[in-house]
Amino acid sequence: MKISTKGRYALRLMLDLAINNTGEYIPIKRIAERQEISEKYLEQIITQISRAGYVRSVRGSQGGYQLTNSPESYTVGMILRLMEGELSPVACLDEPSNCNRADRCVTVDVWRKIKAAVEDVVDNITLADLVKSYNEKGTCEYFI
Repeated sequence: MKISTKGRYALRLMLDLAINNTGEYIPIKRIAERQEISEKYLEQIITQISRAGYVRSVRGSQGGYQLTNSPESYTVGMILRLMEGELSPVACLDEPSNCNRADRCVTVDVWRKIKAAVEDVVDNITLADLVKSYNEKGTCEYFI
């Protein structure tokens, strides 16, 4: 399983908002500059994030985005699922009825364990955890 650039950039965007959470709205242009990501691409991503209610926005010269809730409220899993869908290593876990071998599949238990392990990691790391790691690493200007 690979996380797409859309998923990775969404996580970076949300982390940027968490790190720079001063109570002021942050323009997408500033996030794009800090993260070295195309502003147009981030606009597409922030639209999806905004529709999910993860951020709020204000238009105008003092406008921008900020997190709707505290960084502790968002897990990596929430953000990745929003952008990527389910985090299954194989499609048959999401749609077992589409597999004509489901009733006799031996490897399905392997795929379930992989999915469970991934979910255990991403569902137990919050934006607050990532902000803490960021601060411990010396607050570099941008992150991967």
